[in-house]
Amino acid sequence: MLPIENIIEQGESETLEFKLSFNQDVIETAAAFANTRGGQVVIGLSNSGEPLDTSFSEEALRDFVNRISTSTEPSVIPDAEKASLAGGDVVVLRVPEYPLKPIAVRGRCFKRSGSTTRQMTPSEIAEVHLQCTGQSADALLMEGKTIEDLELDQVRLYMTRAVNSGRRSFSENDDPIAILQKLELIRGENEITRAAVFLFGKNPQSPFTQSVVHAGKIRGATDIMDDRFIRGSIIDQVEESLDFIKKHINVQSVITGKSQRDDVWDYPLDALREAITNAVCHRDYGDLGDIQIKIYDQSLQIWSPGFLPFGMTIEELLRPNHSSKPRNRLIAQTFYDMGMIEQYGSGIKRVVDACVEAGLPKPEFENFSGGFQIVFPITPQVSEQDGQVTPQVTPQVTPQVRKLLSIITSDMDREALQKAVGLQARKNFRLLYLAPALESGLIEMTIPDKPTSRLQKYRLTDKGRRVLEKKL
Repeated sequence: MLPIENIIEQGESETLEFKLSFNQDVIETAAAFANTRGGQVVIGLSNSGEPLDTSFSEEALRDFVNRISTSTEPSVIPDAEKASLAGGDVVVLRVPEYPLKPIAVRGRCFKRSGSTTRQMTPSEIAEVHLQCTGQSADALLMEGKTIEDLELDQVRLYMTRAVNSGRRSFSENDDPIAILQKLELIRGENEITRAAVFLFGKNPQSPFTQSVVHAGKIRGATDIMDDRFIRGSIIDQVEESLDFIKKHINVQSVITGKSQRDDVWDYPLDALREAITNAVCHRDYGDLGDIQIKIYDQSLQIWSPGFLPFGMTIEELLRPNHSSKPRNRLIAQTFYDMGMIEQYGSGIKRVVDACVEAGLPKPEFENFSGGFQIVFPITPQVSEQDGQVTPQVTPQVTPQVRKLLSIITSDMDREALQKAVGLQARKNFRLLYLAPALESGLIEMTIPDKPTSRLQKYRLTDKGRRVLEKKL
């Protein structure tokens, strides 16, 4: 045990709190320590760790312990010790992490977050209870769902991918239902888990309408250029989300002396796929929020509902080979079998490594607005010293954009262009044709200083002409 002077020198933290005197805050902090990693409350100190001119009797120590014990359920019984400092006495209350959680104080539960104590949300309470009883949220049974609600062809596809990854040894003659039972995705004859519905359901969004990915391309701060809800199986959501991102970020073909050109994207695709997989696999499916992907001009954000697994910090997450605490164990195991997860606890390291290798700053990770968020800054442009860069080919060169480019033979206004492509809805023309062509630099305004001018027209840029000439 460290001397009290050394403990105080450490300063307040996730496991250490200073209090002037015993009060309700001490009881709540003790419960928070029991719910998190354990910790110590030192009574008789200012917030800066300065001792006060106080003294405590043995009776006071017994009273502190008794008040904490009688105010918590299940009862928390801390170790109490008095220590003497030059400025007065202090009391150290040591609280271990409790195996049975959550600990409640008058019906409310608390946890430590950094050096503060905060009340737990209902979702966190449910999660920590499941953890302590060895259960997983995705293993809960779905009332009203039967085997008839599952797409068995999707199960067979899982079996094929699991065999190809070398992580399972199924045969073509294996019964998909028997496999689901073996994986505990089905219990008994016809009891279906949440995980089975999310992974293989014919309608995974019934009744969990929030099990979707909401992806959007945003220009500036608020101008939404494209918006899509990605539904269906959470397995398919990963690649469909990546396809949406690829549609709205740039790629360059770099000649490096190899027999083939290297494609360099704004963001490393491996990092994006890993981040999306983590979001889909580890999100809190009890939360009513959607996974959100926001593609800005200079960054890309992926937010998933639910903070990090209870008791895990950002600092721990960034450590190599950190412990794995999957919130959804059955989903995580299925993703691992299919090769979508390489190794438990390695996902964040793979994201960081891919960004560093691409010359990007490391992504930012944070618990944000009730969930976990990864922010990717954009990849710097490839310099000529690294290789010859061909004219930039962007994912905005969709069939719609290409059709628009082929129509513009001179300066043309919006109405003429919209009529030429055969669209009546102005909004659809702007979203599908005009905005992506402008954003990718394939066309430009004739009066750029007055975007809304009634005299505004549009013309091809040199880049747009090259796209047409080379049929990129």
